[in-house]
Amino acid sequence: MSGGEPDPTFRWFVDESMIAIDKALASVRNDLVYPGHPDCPIRRGMDDEDWLPIVGDNGWIVLMRDKRIRYRKPERDRLMAHDAKAFCLTGSGNKTRWDMLQLLVRHWDRIEDTALLPGPFIYGITSGGLRKLAP
Repeated sequence: MSGGEPDPTFRWFVDESMIAIDKALASVRNDLVYPGHPDCPIRRGMDDEDWLPIVGDNGWIVLMRDKRIRYRKPERDRLMAHDAKAFCLTGSGNKTRWDMLQLLVRHWDRIEDTALLPGPFIYGITSGGLRKLAP
């Protein structure tokens, strides 16, 4: 749908950094896509420069995993440049997929509420809750 009207069917985009979590979430929610999803134009392995405009054009909210996002200014800047709203599992380096899924579910209501705020922004998701990382 890039370049046209946003697709209202989907609200969330799960980045491939959360492989397996994407399918688990999609099995219980019908408002998200991930690379490889039949209705998602983003393929696995696409560069950020290629998929970020698609996410931005569709108004999708990004769920991703990157414990060092707060130190990676170029990556943060790319997300901001495409008006992305992003939630990032920041302390998930040693967590299992099950741990990550539990963390998302435990904080999902707060994630939903925060996603209503104007963007762009990046929030970290930690065991303690949400923390604004950018801007």
